[in-house]
Amino acid sequence: MTVKAQSLQGQWQCLYPQVDTNSATIDSACISLDNRGLAYGDGFFTTMGVIDGAVLWQDYHVKRLISHAQALQLNIDNQDHIAKLIVSLQAQAGELQQGIMKLIVTRATQTARGYGFVPNTSGSDCEVWLKATAMSIDSSQYLCLANTPSIPLQPNTQAVCLTSQLASMPPPLAGLKSLNRLDSVLASGELQRINAASAALGFGEGLLRDMTGRWVEGTMSNVFYQLSSAQLTDSSHNTRYSDHYLSGQWFTPPIVHSGVAGVMRQVLLDSFANTDSPVIMRPLKDKDLPNLQALFFCNAVRGVMPVSELSLLSGKVIHF
Repeated sequence: MTVKAQSLQGQWQCLYPQVDTNSATIDSACISLDNRGLAYGDGFFTTMGVIDGAVLWQDYHVKRLISHAQALQLNIDNQDHIAKLIVSLQAQAGELQQGIMKLIVTRATQTARGYGFVPNTSGSDCEVWLKATAMSIDSSQYLCLANTPSIPLQPNTQAVCLTSQLASMPPPLAGLKSLNRLDSVLASGELQRINAASAALGFGEGLLRDMTGRWVEGTMSNVFYQLSSAQLTDSSHNTRYSDHYLSGQWFTPPIVHSGVAGVMRQVLLDSFANTDSPVIMRPLKDKDLPNLQALFFCNAVRGVMPVSELSLLSGKVIHF
C-alpha cells in the first residue's frame, strides 16, 4: 500500500490506490460510479481538525481506522498500512496548518455481483480518499483536563430537541462512523428548517432520539449531561445508585444500537476515567430532561460546545 503526500486543498485526492503519475496527475483522480461507498455506503470516514499543522487527537483517529477496518473486513489495519497513512496525514496537516481533513475509506470494486464481496484473510482491498479544507477553527478558549491536551471550547449555544430519530444498527455496525448517515442527513435538514423558520433563535445543535425514544446524540456530535437530582437504576446490571445531588457528575448516553462512538467522546471518557467522578454511561430519557443541570455537545473538530438552553418538543425551554 503506497500513499501520497501531495496536497490539493479543497479537492478530493485518492491516497490509495496510487494514481499512475506517468499518465495522469493527482488532480485527475476521480471516483467511479462503481465505487461501493457510493453504491452501498460500504465504508467509513473520519473527520480531523488541524491546528498549527498538527492533527488533533491523531491517536484516536488511528484507533478508529483500525477498529472500523476490522469491523468491515477491510485491508487497512496492518501496521505498515497505518504507518504510511499517518505519514501522509501528517504531511497534509503540515501544509494545511489550520482546517479540516476528511478521510473516506471504501471497499474496492468486487468481482462478486451486487452486495457480495470476496473475503480473504487480510480483508478486502480498499480505496482511501482525502479532502483537506483550509478554514478557521475557533481555538481562542480551551478546556484543560488532567493528562489530556487542551480541548477547544466553543461559545455557549442554544439547542433544540428534534423529532427525527436515529436508525438502529446491529453489531458490529453500532457506533461506527460508517457512510450510512441518512438519519443524520434528515435530522440536519430538520434543524436547518427550524433555524430558517425562526432565524432569531439560531440553534447550534439538535438533540436526537433512537427508535426506543431515548436521547442519544446530536446531529453532528455526542452529548454529555448533568442532572440536578435523580434516582438512578441500571436494571440490566442490577445496580442502584442512591439518591444524591449529582453536582459535578457527568453522564453520557451509551452507544449500543444507535449513534456514533465519537473521537472526542472517547477522549473525554478517558480523561475522566481516573478522576473522582468518572463519566457514567446512562440513557437519557424524556423524564430526565426537566432535571438537566448542564449539557454540552462535542466532536473532534469543534471540541466542547456548551449549551445555554435546550428547547424541548413541548415548547418548554430548559436554561443552564
